[in-house]
Amino acid sequence: MTEEEHQAVRSLKDIAQSVYDQIDSGKIPKMTLPLRTKSNIRFDTKHGVWKYGKATGARSAKKVNGALMLLRTMYVLEFIEDMIANNKSSTLREMYYISEGWEKAKFSSQDESNLLAEDLEIVTACLREDFKLRPEEDGARVIGDLTISEMDRKGRTKRINCRDDVGDSGYGIPYNVEKEKLQLLSSNAKFIIAVETGGMFDRLVENGFDEQYGALLVHLKGQPARSTRRFIKRLNEEMRLPVVVFTDGDPWSFRIFASVAYGAIKTAHISEYLATPTAEFVGITASDISNYKLPTDKLTDMDIRALNAELKDPRFNDEFWRGEIETMLKLNNKAEQQALAKYGLDFVTDRYLPEKLTAMSVLR
Repeated sequence: MTEEEHQAVRSLKDIAQSVYDQIDSGKIPKMTLPLRTKSNIRFDTKHGVWKYGKATGARSAKKVNGALMLLRTMYVLEFIEDMIANNKSSTLREMYYISEGWEKAKFSSQDESNLLAEDLEIVTACLREDFKLRPEEDGARVIGDLTISEMDRKGRTKRINCRDDVGDSGYGIPYNVEKEKLQLLSSNAKFIIAVETGGMFDRLVENGFDEQYGALLVHLKGQPARSTRRFIKRLNEEMRLPVVVFTDGDPWSFRIFASVAYGAIKTAHISEYLATPTAEFVGITASDISNYKLPTDKLTDMDIRALNAELKDPRFNDEFWRGEIETMLKLNNKAEQQALAKYGLDFVTDRYLPEKLTAMSVLR
């Protein structure tokens, strides 16, 4: 058992003990949690990430729903402790189905079980990974000159170079990327380029962009998994690799960048653990649509609402983002990364990225 897992068990036992102590003293038991509402989310300008504020609420057994959630919490605490003791792990989906055997404590939906897992992270200041809970989705793919040491399920370590020791699909990031599982050993890469779509990731790989420009390519797979964001942050901090994020040109892709750079509201309790505030945007902008005369699609009503919301979002509160968002609204168009193929399959690696990355001083 790792020190993190020991700490997780201690923290979970403290929660159970608190509930039992309240019952023993004749009180109605409750758990205090930060309010997970938009009004209690603040943008920490010092660290450049989203965080929960100081407002709290109580999950009390005074009401039936609160009593049921406390009962479910006790079952989940025991379930997690058993997994850690037996060196097992579970997906969030499996935990939801396992609760079918908990009679009155069973979850009515997976959203309930997912939220409870997040609540336990907040209360204990531990990570879901320390609870041996895994997401359904796997991590991203990585290709480039990075050598790591990964521990397999039998406790053996294996040295892997993410360029020379992998196939075309690259190295798959595991759900747990902490130091006890994965060590970052060495790299001759100059920067990380995190790519939204699989098609563009494969284009950069096929064109040899990683070797020609000393790039470490990371496929985000759309909105990136927590392990992907954590992996990027570790590379940035421990190996001093600059990060650029290459996405489509639409409001949802802008938010993908924001989740990598500043954190997402849903994971505000661990933003400092996941976010890379120094990350820069190199994706398709409204200016690119005009300058390169890219093929486009019209903005939908939902796109327009999202862009207007981003104008009020502190993550986009600078001259660059305000200008690009307002220009996109004016154009009433959006574009995909692969629209660059209008100029040929090599255009993105021969001209578009080198020119933009040189202007950003990422390439010299």
